[in-house]
Amino acid sequence: MSELLDIVLKTLDEKLGEDIVTIDMSAVSPFTDYFVIATARNVRHAQSLAEFVEQEAAKYGYDVRVREGEKDSTWVLVDLNEVIVHIFTDETRKTYRLEALWADQPQTRLETKEAAL
Repeated sequence: MSELLDIVLKTLDEKLGEDIVTIDMSAVSPFTDYFVIATARNVRHAQSLAEFVEQEAAKYGYDVRVREGEKDSTWVLVDLNEVIVHIFTDETRKTYRLEALWADQPQTRLETKEAAL
């Protein structure tokens, strides 16, 4: 696992992202090593999670390539080059089913603080 991936996972967990999944894309993608998928409780939480991920990555010297998703978006994408973070509201995550789309790639589900309670 990379340092950046560790930073992203820790941040999402600490800020109460839910159902956090990492998909190893290194074997099939020339532009990223990992997708990280997380569920936010609502649109505002999704924006907040994205901001925290960006801030923590910057603190360690990682740049954001692009961020997609307006303030009322139910899907926010943060592209950190080697890690692309997808933050969804629950309904939108169920609609797009990225885990199923990439089911043939290695996936790891993070035991989050919320799940441990």
